[in-house]
Amino acid sequence: MTDLTREADPPPPAPPAAVDLILAKRDGRELTDAEIAWLIASYTAGAVPDEQVSALLMAIYFRGMTPAELRAWTSAMISSGERLDLGAVAAPTVDKHSTGGVGDKVSLILAPLVAACGAAVPQLSGRGLGHTGGTLDKLESIPGWRASLRADEMVAVLNSAGCVICAAGSGLAPADRKLYALRDITGTVDSIPLIASSIMSKKIAEGTAALVLDVKVGSGAFMRELPAAQELARTMVALGVEAGVRTTALLTGMDVPLGRAVGNAVEVEEAVATLRGEGPPDLVDVTLALAREMLTLAGIDADPAAALADGTALDRYRLMIAAQGGDPDAPLPQARHREVLTADQEGWLRRLDARAVGVAAWRLGAGRARKEDQVNHAAGIVCLAKPGDRVAAGQPILELRTDDETRFGPAFAALAGATAVAPEPGAAGPLVIERITTG
Repeated sequence: MTDLTREADPPPPAPPAAVDLILAKRDGRELTDAEIAWLIASYTAGAVPDEQVSALLMAIYFRGMTPAELRAWTSAMISSGERLDLGAVAAPTVDKHSTGGVGDKVSLILAPLVAACGAAVPQLSGRGLGHTGGTLDKLESIPGWRASLRADEMVAVLNSAGCVICAAGSGLAPADRKLYALRDITGTVDSIPLIASSIMSKKIAEGTAALVLDVKVGSGAFMRELPAAQELARTMVALGVEAGVRTTALLTGMDVPLGRAVGNAVEVEEAVATLRGEGPPDLVDVTLALAREMLTLAGIDADPAAALADGTALDRYRLMIAAQGGDPDAPLPQARHREVLTADQEGWLRRLDARAVGVAAWRLGAGRARKEDQVNHAAGIVCLAKPGDRVAAGQPILELRTDDETRFGPAFAALAGATAVAPEPGAAGPLVIERITTG
């Protein structure tokens, strides 16, 4: 017999209204885990419109996030999609993420280098936007190379080559793709909590056991000032550690382009030269510092400098490129037109501004203004001199390359004031500025 006197279960609580969350954040109230989880899930599903999330992002931009809010926000972004399972990978997994710079082709060298030392490196990378280059754009200079891999293909490449560099699949943190596109058009990109959650949601969902963050600092970096870079690094390290990913960060300098090549095919050429033992000292030093950090987190006692010197890292690179459909021996695109920027006087090159060089390379066709733009893989800049070099009046400092001669004018305009020659050499700043291990 049914007990008619039993009280009915209370109805589930009504979902919050998006406008209430906007008002709460605007007025400084901390959002709860449940509110954040509802918002991210509802926005990903299309149930909350862009204009309301735009308002919330602007409130976050000005109010920031508490550590609890940021944990919940990042967790909700991860939960918006799938998580990769790397359980079938035999070697210990460790990845690296760079916040982006000019001439930063480190990933092309670092992934096979660390793989040659016994780790597995599952690197999900992105494309360039504005003055910073993208790893996928660089590798797509190689005929046949594929950026898009299924999860099973990614694991297969990891097990055969020890490393893989590919694009994140559409199912990985889909909330981040929607939120980043919105931030890009609403002036809310420059928010440390939103930057940290964007980066770390994808890296945690990637399934790697350990992660090293290369946070660039200087004129060519996203974070130009050291305190902001330190805060971003600490925030990301804390998110990784809290999620069970062994995470550290290195702050590295980006006032000067890294290495001598800036572009796509030209950076691939320099990366391969470095794997042959012919790399510029600054690029080699930063790469080895990151490699040692990655191997430490992976629990591997190996010397990456030896793997770079004996050719085993180059062998891993060739395996990775071939496994992703590329021909490591194929000629790379070459620009049809070249011009040079020369020194205006004799002396020591004291300044070569990374941001100006990055913008000039972008204007030559190496970068894109919008995500849907195409890049010219042959376009770019080669630094024929770097700060600390002695130059003669009229000596070429930069070689500009493009397939479209009309691009030289805007590129040279971007380089106005980018170089300085002085009677005495200047003191070089440190390449590795700081190591951060806790949030």
